[in-house]
Amino acid sequence: MPVTQVDSRVSVRKLSPSSVARVLLADDDLASRLTLKTILSTAGYEVDCVATSSEAIGRLETGEYQLVLADLQASPGEAAGQLLSYARQKDYRPATARIVSQMSEITPGLEGEDESVVSIADDNISDLLELVADLISHRADRRMLRAMRQVS
Repeated sequence: MPVTQVDSRVSVRKLSPSSVARVLLADDDLASRLTLKTILSTAGYEVDCVATSSEAIGRLETGEYQLVLADLQASPGEAAGQLLSYARQKDYRPATARIVSQMSEITPGLEGEDESVVSIADDNISDLLELVADLISHRADRRMLRAMRQVS
């Protein structure tokens, strides 16, 4: 990774485009989708947005994501649940989270762990970003542990 000198005492690593976390956001509400995309993009994530689970599955077939977020309430059946289940079956196992009731809650679903709920409102965008970072970090930790087990 390239290093940039800020002054003689501090050096900062520039992120290469491949080191930016990719997020797939599947939300059937245009306003929510655009709002979340803006928040996540501003925080430095690369965000791909889709409106349906079939579009999301197509993206999962052609790209690799560190996090898949889904809010597909208007879709028939359990579209969000089916999408997240499909995402967790991918070889690279992205972190997944269900967005519930128009940005009011996010429910993480991490490889068989108990689900927890985080409230999201206009005044706690930092909590959303913290949760997203935690989900991606947890996914990376689990991926590293799996790789270490395969080596030993």
